[in-house]
Amino acid sequence: MESIIKRIEKEIAGFAPLKGAEEIGIVRAAGDGIAEIDGLDKAVLTEMVLFDPSGDRSLEEALKDADPVYGLVLNLEEDGVRVAILGDATKVYEGMTVRRLGRLLSIPVSDSLIGRVVNPLGEPVDGKGPVKDAKFRPIEREAYGVIDRAPVNVPLHTGVKAIDAMIPIGRGQRELIIGDRGVGKTTIAIDTIINQKSEDPKTRPICIYVAIGQKESKTAKIVAELEERGAMEYTIVVTAPASAPAAYQFLAPFAGAAIGEHFMEQGKDALVVYDDLSKQAVAYRQLSLLLRRPPGREAYPGDIFYLHSRLLERAAKLSKEKGGGSLTALPIIETQEGDVSAYIPTNVISITDGQIFLLADLFNKGMRPAIDVGISVSRVGSSAQTKAMKKVSGKIKLELAQFRELEAFMQFASDLDENTKKQIDSGRRMTEVLKQRNGEPLPFEMEAAVIWAATNGFFDTFAPEETSAMERKLQDYLIREGGDALASIREKREITDENAELMKKLLTTFVERAK
Repeated sequence: MESIIKRIEKEIAGFAPLKGAEEIGIVRAAGDGIAEIDGLDKAVLTEMVLFDPSGDRSLEEALKDADPVYGLVLNLEEDGVRVAILGDATKVYEGMTVRRLGRLLSIPVSDSLIGRVVNPLGEPVDGKGPVKDAKFRPIEREAYGVIDRAPVNVPLHTGVKAIDAMIPIGRGQRELIIGDRGVGKTTIAIDTIINQKSEDPKTRPICIYVAIGQKESKTAKIVAELEERGAMEYTIVVTAPASAPAAYQFLAPFAGAAIGEHFMEQGKDALVVYDDLSKQAVAYRQLSLLLRRPPGREAYPGDIFYLHSRLLERAAKLSKEKGGGSLTALPIIETQEGDVSAYIPTNVISITDGQIFLLADLFNKGMRPAIDVGISVSRVGSSAQTKAMKKVSGKIKLELAQFRELEAFMQFASDLDENTKKQIDSGRRMTEVLKQRNGEPLPFEMEAAVIWAATNGFFDTFAPEETSAMERKLQDYLIREGGDALASIREKREITDENAELMKKLLTTFVERAK
């Protein structure tokens, strides 16, 4: 008997885990997209796990399933781990085997993603087959530090006159688009993506549109529009629709950032649109409450600020030593009744480098886009503007501010002097010039030419209400007869004295013909 005991003790003392041994857990409870798991003592935060209905198979065999169900470790507890189920939660049941994959949540990235529609796990959902030459990249990573960054000084042209003239966006910036529901936030973002078609293909940013919690019909419409306008040839769409689990909606922006970083680290420029982070915050709140994390203000978890800050800080303009690439972020936030002092809006405003405010009042008055240029700001400022745009946009903001004051005053004044009337008419004309139809972004050189014409008084001979129609006629006229002038602005990025003379001749001829 003693010899048997000694032999067992000797075998235990000399025991070593077999090569290729794996840690396996068991589902203790599952519901509402969350699984409680026992046995994964060495699991780490944000590690991926695989739910396997047959515990007898090896990990390699389990991964060959046609439709495997993955999980994401989000809570580490004394008696086990809590996991967000990524996929069909109905397939997960009590007593099910769970295997560690030994890697943090990663998605496949590749240049062949361009033109594709994928889910937050990088899996194609457009029916065009698998992504080729994909390498896995962690969905979360630490943002680049101060030393690795360069100043933001290269413009990202949106094609929207009001933005490019007064609220310039630079490559590597984080510019928030904020406003109530249905005031044109997504329209500005999509127009920006479409406008990149007018850029030089060598320097054109790769665009990533992240649809979070949107109706699938809306996303399909956006994809169809991008395809129709030829923008899908440089665009990737990441979709986590309203019908998707909360975990997908929470992960979608991080997936978009990871794809953008793939191109940034190649020395290219990338633009990512998060539409919208309000829905991501709601999804994260849902997950956190299900994980039994303590709620804070408006029932959001305490780390909601960190959620958005670690995401948006990944936008950067890299130094030459790091390749000189950039990742520009255009997050979208939806407000309720214009309340920008709510929890999520104030958080994101404090993280970003500027805000484009869209007002429902302006929208209802027929102003498109409904941008309040008075309170909108870009902290990068004129360093992200070309010389041409700096030159033409100098007067606009002051003129519009004066007009807003006079507009409020003139409601009560029946008799106005001539100077005041002129100022009001000038302000009205400028307001009309800044109006723009949906889906019609303008190339940089056309924007500069139109605003130059407005600030130099070439619309003054027309009534304010005629300005929009005249502006469209001017655009057609410049395309037909002003090709040299537009090409010069585009090439030199400024309006030289020589070019200004050419523009004067063209515009004088246009005004005479229009009369």
